[in-house]
This record gives sequence, C-alpha cells and structure tokens, in this order.
Amino acid sequence: MSFEQILPDRQLKELQKSVLDFMHTQGYTESALVFARESGNEGFVADPNDRHHNLLAKKWTSVIRLQKKIMELESKLSKLQEEQPSRRSAPSTEWLPRPPARTKLTQHRCPITRVRFHPQYTVLATASEDMTVKLWDSESGDFERTLKGHTKAVQDVAFDTKGSVMVTCSADLTLRVWDIAADYKCVRTLHGHDHCVSAVCFLGADRLASASRDRTVKIWDLTTGYCVKTLVGHAEWVRSVDVTSDSRLLCTASNDQSVRLWDPITGECKADMRGHSNVVETARFAPPIAYSCLRRLAGLPASQEANALGLFAISCSRDKTLCLWDTASAQLLHTFVGHDDWVRDFVFHPSGKTIISVSDDKTMRVWDLATGRCSKTIEASQHFTTCIDFSTVSPLIATGSVDTEVSLWACR
Repeated sequence: MSFEQILPDRQLKELQKSVLDFMHTQGYTESALVFARESGNEGFVADPNDRHHNLLAKKWTSVIRLQKKIMELESKLSKLQEEQPSRRSAPSTEWLPRPPARTKLTQHRCPITRVRFHPQYTVLATASEDMTVKLWDSESGDFERTLKGHTKAVQDVAFDTKGSVMVTCSADLTLRVWDIAADYKCVRTLHGHDHCVSAVCFLGADRLASASRDRTVKIWDLTTGYCVKTLVGHAEWVRSVDVTSDSRLLCTASNDQSVRLWDPITGECKADMRGHSNVVETARFAPPIAYSCLRRLAGLPASQEANALGLFAISCSRDKTLCLWDTASAQLLHTFVGHDDWVRDFVFHPSGKTIISVSDDKTMRVWDLATGRCSKTIEASQHFTTCIDFSTVSPLIATGSVDTEVSLWACR
C-alpha cells in the first residue's frame, strides 16, 4: 500500500519536506535532489528557521519515548493482572480507603472545589478556585493537562455516562461543555444564571441540570445550549443538584437548610425536606443497592417498590451531620453524628453498605449504613477537606482540600 493511500495530501507533503530537510542536514545532497524531483518538491531549500527543520528527528525521538511509555504501561498492566485474583477474592465490603494516601496531586494554586473520576477510563478531573480544571492519570498520578476558559472559580465537574462529554460550571455565571473526543475542546458556553453556578449534573445524554446562587435550578438542552426550564422554590443559594439514573427526579440542597425533590419535566417541587439546622452542602439519591441497609437502619419493612429509583436521599450539612430521608414522605429517618465541623461532601460505596464523607474537621469518615455508626476515621488532609469521589474503574478514592492538594487513596 502506498503512502498516498495512507496519508492525506497535506500530511504527505509535510513528511516529504521533513525527509528532504533531513537529507540536506545529513549531507545526502544527490539523494535529496532525486527525491525532490520524484516527489514534486523541486526547488526545496533547507532552512534552519523552517518548521520542517529537524522535524523528522524530533518525531523519531517521540516515537522512541512513546514506545518506552508503552512498555512501562504493559509492565504495570501485567502486575495488576497478577494482583487481580486476590482483589476478586476479597469482598467489596473490604474495599475501603486505607491511609496513608497513595498519591498527592499538587498542581493547583488555590483550594480544590471538586474531584470527579471519568466513568470509563483512569482519568481524574479536578476543579479549583484557580479557575482551571486539571486532568490526571488516576492510576499513575501523572498530570496530563490543564483546561482553561472560566474566568472565576470552577465549582463543579460532571461527565456523561459514556464519558464522551464533560461539563464544568463556575462562579463566572457560565457552564462550559467540553468534547473529550475532540481533545477536550470547549464546544459550547451556556449563559443564563444571574449568580455563581454551584453544581451541574447530566439529565440523560442531551440535557443538563445546574444549581446556582441565584436560588434557581436550570434545565438545559445540550444540543442547542438553551435553558428550557427554570425551577424556582429555594429561598437561598442552591448548593448541589443530583438526578436519578432514569432522569425522572432531581434533588437539591440549599443554604435555606432544606433538601428539595423536583420533577425536571414539569418543574414541580415534589417534596421539601427539613431537618438540618444550617446550610445543606450536598444531597444525593441513594442507589438501590443500598436500600436493604437503609431500611434496616430506619426500621422499615421491605417494600413492593424494592428497587424503584429515588426512594431515599442522603444530605450533608454545616450542622456537622448527615441525614437520611424518605423521599416519598419527606420524613427524616436517621441522622449521622460524628464529624466535628462542616460536612462538605460524601459518596456511596459501590457495595451499598457504607458511605464515606469528608469535612472541615480534615477527616474522611466511613459510615455503616445498616447501623448508622462511624466505622472508620481517616485524617484526610492538613486543611478543610472539601470534596470526594469513588472511581467506578478501579478501587480508588480521591479527596480534595483547601490546602490545594488532591489525595488518591487505594481501597483494599
């Protein structure tokens, strides 16, 4: 097969000129004249200031470097495959974070606001008050790139379920849509909120929900970039927004000390859940895998809607507690007490048996959902710990802190 069938015309010309430059540089003058005539590049003059100068040599060294990287990754993969049987033999309930942190990521210059794992690959996105999002290899801890565009603190990051689109939101009043397949190119900026945009989540593949300090939640059509609905009801700053996996229910947390349940289609507020005595930082729906433990904790019988989505939600607050809610009755079922300062964020363990929370008391705490007790406390950072996420690809937890560091914790 000829190069013309492999390379586009522009890339073919680039290659030919790079080869000619290499021939001239090495003194292969006669060969260069013949190649120039046969390739249609007669009159080519090697110029040290031309972008083709030494390009072939640079590309060659890049190939060697990439080959070395591939060999290193293959070696790591082989070791991981050897370890895999022992991991499989351990029940998932034992996959809990163990100190010390495996890796510290230290490229940000301001407090970390969000950590979010890619749903398909070993990629970690971290957002910061330094106006950037940084991408990391979550396995090696290697820094990959910085995404710039926001003009104030980046507050949240969300991936779609396929991992092909990433959305960020910021105190600059905007949301930005990044096309991962196009090398994380920002393909759209969404305008509409009147104050800091605090949180964002996907509603299926083509819609978004965002929460803002302007006291609203907005629903966006991702294809057009237009706001299609505004949910009004909170009296103060809306801090977080979460959605059931079927996109039929939203839950929000607010400075007005409430957790609200919404129908994103009609915009109706389905429930107003109150029990916290301070700002509610985060609220999330419990996955169905956690229902059996939550029913045991609340003393509830088995339900006919055993696996229905959105039956329970958990929230965390500046009142130092987490609360479990029955979303149908808006009843407070249990309060998790143990943190010594604001509880900023939490995540459900994949087993459905525990949640892991982080707090301004600088700790990460593991809570048994069947008993409501704190089963483990880990010193997570040297400053307020602001956010947490659990990888769906490998047994890893990431936490972020006001001290500008992100910590990666191995679970075993």
